[in-house]
Formats: sequence, structure tokens, C-alpha cells
Amino acid sequence: MGGDSELKRQTAKTLKWNAIDRVSSQVLYALTGIVLANILSKEDFGLVGALLVFQAFGILFVDSGFGSALLQKKQPTQRDYSTVFWFNLGVSLLVYAILWLGAPLIADIFQGDKRLIPMSRVMFLTFVLNGTALVQTTRLMKKMNVKMVAMANVVGLTLSGGIGIWLALTGAGAWALVWQSVTLSAVKSGWLWITGGWRPRRVFSIESLKSIWRVGLSVFSSSALNTFFLYIYSFVIGAFYNLTALGVYTQADKWSKMGSASISQVLTATFVPLLSRVQDDRESFNRYVKRINRFSAFIIFPVMLGGAALGTPLFHTLFGTKWDAAVPLFQILMARGALIVLISVYNNYLLALGYARKIFTVELVKDGLIALAVLATVWHGTVEALVWGQLTASAATWVIVLAIVCHSTGYSASKMGGDLLPFLIAGGVCAGGAWAVSLLDLPSVVTLIVGVIAGAGLYVGIATAFRLPELQEAADYLRVRIGKKRITT
Repeated sequence: MGGDSELKRQTAKTLKWNAIDRVSSQVLYALTGIVLANILSKEDFGLVGALLVFQAFGILFVDSGFGSALLQKKQPTQRDYSTVFWFNLGVSLLVYAILWLGAPLIADIFQGDKRLIPMSRVMFLTFVLNGTALVQTTRLMKKMNVKMVAMANVVGLTLSGGIGIWLALTGAGAWALVWQSVTLSAVKSGWLWITGGWRPRRVFSIESLKSIWRVGLSVFSSSALNTFFLYIYSFVIGAFYNLTALGVYTQADKWSKMGSASISQVLTATFVPLLSRVQDDRESFNRYVKRINRFSAFIIFPVMLGGAALGTPLFHTLFGTKWDAAVPLFQILMARGALIVLISVYNNYLLALGYARKIFTVELVKDGLIALAVLATVWHGTVEALVWGQLTASAATWVIVLAIVCHSTGYSASKMGGDLLPFLIAGGVCAGGAWAVSLLDLPSVVTLIVGVIAGAGLYVGIATAFRLPELQEAADYLRVRIGKKRITT
């Protein structure tokens, strides 16, 4: 009982700091993004959006799945951490050299825009800098001690945001986004090295690599496919349409991911270390599956569906009418984001159980459906058709992944659906109320505020009427935290 109580305490603490990390990071990221979106052009965002495709693959190769493998391993040693660090460092330098030489080819892909050559060579420094801090971050997450990770993100976003805004105001254009990204990586890495309390040993063990290779390779393979198909839309839009259209899509995608990526990262960082500790006790594991399902749905549906309903007043409040073309894309991507978070949660169950091959199978299914969606919609000649294809592919993927996870965990599909359904209904009503408010002839900021209040009120009302325990647990947690703050002050 004492061990279970301590585990719950650690989980609550980890969840708190992960939430603080994501909320503070997204607030800072949003503030900077709002300012930059109002200063820079659509083409500026398109230029950097083109580079993000290759940057994502650089980061992927640097990690090679070993970060997730260390999280999954019950008791990684100092030799394991050091070996992975030196491996990451060597790969990061090699990949950077390849991309530095390949910069002219990258420019040729995107309408031969030569501005991409120097920009890419600076931008790609980010994954080298990030690579030096991957083990630092993983080690802290494994210990369920993410306070320093949260602080690194906050400090990095603050400094890099200030630099990006200053450069944008001085007329730097897309370079403001490039140097903002590089500064963020440098500051976060530096902070973790100063405060993390860990240094690599002068050791590189093939045995250590072998011990985590199976999980690492499967995660890498899965992540490689995921990254390719995650950025295939940016690649297709930038290469076959134009950089302005890519800039519009980039904005819609970025703001939709403010919700989905944040929720997914909080849940992954909190629950994978927890689930890995009970991976050999299937009864306890499935008990946590139920709680995670319900907690995830409790957050996902009102945020993502409500956000989609308020897309127009949100964009008008932040940007005026400059980014109106991004609004319908944002709304579709928000609905898709709810499915993406659920798929990510289900993948975490497989990862915690060590079913690396099944994770790869899931990725093959998801990416195959995305490829079909791209082929079916790219000939329509509109970005919106491509995005509708994304939503359809994600819905089909969710159904298939659900079947795989239920078979792997022994937790039935009816139970999975039962965990989600109350919150889906409540979230749908929440979104409906918010959307009804958006139809009123009110100023955008007033519509947004009233819509949020109306949607939240409906959601809380339904959760109270149906006595959903997650609402009471959240309220109790907040009361405890507020009470502690009052006592300390």
C-alpha cells in the first residue's frame, strides 16, 4: 500500500510539472507566435515551414529511438546513458554535415528558392544542440523529475521569443524565425547541462546499445514513418503548390497543435514511466489504462472540439483577417488532433508493455492510410481537400489501433468506448454551445470570451449532472494546491 501511495504521489507531482511545463511553454510560444504572425509575411512562414520538414528528420536520426528505449527500460545504468549520449552526439554531427552539403538540393525542391541555402545551414544547428540534451532530458523524465525540464523550456522560450520578435521588428523576415529556433535549442540545452546534475562518462558500450536496440530500433522505425507522413503535407504543399500556401497551412497546423501536442506530451511524459513500473502486473496495468483513458478524454474532447468551434473568433482576435484562409484548416485539424492524441495514448500502452513491433505495425497502418489520403486528395488542387484527407485517415487509424491495443492488453473495445463516450458527448455539447455563440454578431474578442465561458459552463454542468469523478478529482486537486499556497504565504 505504501509503495502504491508513493507511486500516486510521484505521478501527481510529475503530472503537475508536466502541466506547468506545457501550459507555460504554450503561453510563451503563443505570445511570440501572435506577435510574429502579425509582423511577418505568409511567405516568411512558408520558407521556414519548408526547412522544418528536414529539421524534423535530423532530430529523429539523432535520437534514433533510444530516448524512448531508455524510458521503457526498468533500470538503465550510467553506462547506458553515456553510451546513448555519445551515439547521439556522433549521429548529430554526421547528419548536420550531410544536410549542410545538401542545402542547394533542398532549395531546388522548393521552387529553387536560393534563400533556403544559408537559412537551412543555420537552422539545422538546432538538432545538433538538441542532441546534446536528449539524455539529460530522458534521465530526468525517467526519474519522474521534470521540474528542470520545465524550467529549461520556460527560460529558452522567453529568451528566444524576445530575440525572434526583435529581429522581426528590425526587418529580418524569415531569419527571425530561424534564429529564434536556434536560440531556443541552445538555451534549453545549456540550462539542462548546468542544472541537470549529470555528465557522460568516457565509455561507449556495444552491450548497452544491444540491450535497448530492439525497442530503440522499432521506435525509430515507427517515428521515421510518423515523421515522414507528418510532414508530407508540408512537403507536398511547398513543392507542388507554393510557399505562401505552405505558410497558411503552417499557421493552421501550428495553432491546432498547440492543443493536441501539449496534451499528448503531458500524458506521455507522465504515464509511460508509471506504466512501465507495473508492466508485469496486468491487473494493475489495466486499472491504470482505465484511469488514463478517462482522464485523457476528460481533457481532450472539450479542448479540441471547443477550440474548433471557436476557430473564427480566435483567429480574428489574434490576427484580424490576415490569416482567414487558415481558419477552416485549423478547425479540421483540431478535430483530427483529438484522434491523434488518443492514438498516441494507445501507443503508450504498447510502449510500456514493450510491444515495439506492434508500435511499428500501428505506424505502418497509419502511414499507409495517410498515403492513400494524399493520393486521393492532392489532385483536387486545394489545401483544404488535403486536410480533409488527413482527418479521414486519422479516423480510420484510430479504429484499427483500438483493435490492436485491445488485443494486446486484454482490455475490451467496449470498455475503451465506455471510457470515452461520456466525455465525447459532453465535449460535443460544449462545442455546440461555443459554436452557437460564434454565430452572434459580436466583436471577435467578446465572442471568444463568451464562447469559452458558455462551452466550459455546459461541460462542467454535464459532468456534474452525470457525476463524472474526473471533475471532482480535478476540483479536489485544485483545492489542495490552492490551500497549500495559502498556507505557505
